[in-house]
Amino acid sequence: MKNKTHSGTKKRIKVSGTGKLLREKAGKRHLLEKKSSEKTRRLSGQTTIAAQDDRRIRKMLGI
Repeated sequence: MKNKTHSGTKKRIKVSGTGKLLREKAGKRHLLEKKSSEKTRRLSGQTTIAAQDDRRIRKMLGI
């Protein structure tokens, strides 16, 4: 029987052209007034997921 893709994971994780798993950085949704511009710039963009999580997340995505 086929496994279903994890709905929450597919909304949060993107697969790059080379096959890396990308995610948005946490901490840039609210309460931004008190955070420095330097911090908010650092939190922008995407980053690869941790190596420890790679296998588990690929399984959740059905890759």
